[in-house]
Amino acid sequence: MIPQITNLKHTGQGNFFLMAGPCVIEGEAMALDIAEKIIEITDRLKIPYIFKGSYRKANRSRLDSFSGIGDEQALRILQKVGATFDIPVVTDIHSVSEAYYAADFADMLQIPAFLCRQTDILVAAAETGKYVNIKKGQFLSADAMQFAVAKVRETGNENVMLTERGTTFGYQDLVVDYRGIPEMQKNNCPVVLDITHSLQQPNQTDGVTGGKPGLIETIARAGIAVGADGIFIETHPDPSVAKSDGANMLKLDLLETLLQKLVILREAVNNL
Repeated sequence: MIPQITNLKHTGQGNFFLMAGPCVIEGEAMALDIAEKIIEITDRLKIPYIFKGSYRKANRSRLDSFSGIGDEQALRILQKVGATFDIPVVTDIHSVSEAYYAADFADMLQIPAFLCRQTDILVAAAETGKYVNIKKGQFLSADAMQFAVAKVRETGNENVMLTERGTTFGYQDLVVDYRGIPEMQKNNCPVVLDITHSLQQPNQTDGVTGGKPGLIETIARAGIAVGADGIFIETHPDPSVAKSDGANMLKLDLLETLLQKLVILREAVNNL
């Protein structure tokens, strides 16, 4: 299933859709450059594309961690990316007031995993009429996400999707239970696999989240094989200098090769 967003290209191709971009907006030139490069790839491969960028990172381990360049500045950059390339954009929100504010700039509002049970935020996001992407909590079963979906739909907004991003496994690791993808699809909404966040290693003693980017292709291929409707990848030209989540991001120049393999795999799955 493909999100019904008016400026989402290449729908109806039987392909997965892609949500990708930097973890957080670091500046206008950087955001536009990343979006342009991804669009060149997704247009060639006929992959529907949604640009992802957080305008602010609220969930930080340490007080001195980078959280953003300023809300309005970052949101206006997101809006410019969407307008420049005629693509939908998605960003995270963290409170009721942010839902109404961010909705003026973004096509889709994303509910972070730790907030997926927060009724007020879900309802506020739904009331904007925008598409709502709810990340499954690291502490919840896939089946439990039916209640988050219901909270959105009961406002009258049917534009909802769910994202798998791993389940807590001990204190400093995550695992992906691929049974959760078809389970969440029972809600009759698109289900996305967040590949890069599934490879995080949170709660490190230095206060900086670790990751295993070498397994990005492994996680991605498995997700496509079990029928994920979309994939979510955070990417950066140089993850080593990214201001947030660099440890689990995909280097931008590796994206095309990965997507080429996934398109071949999806075609094979569709022909089974």
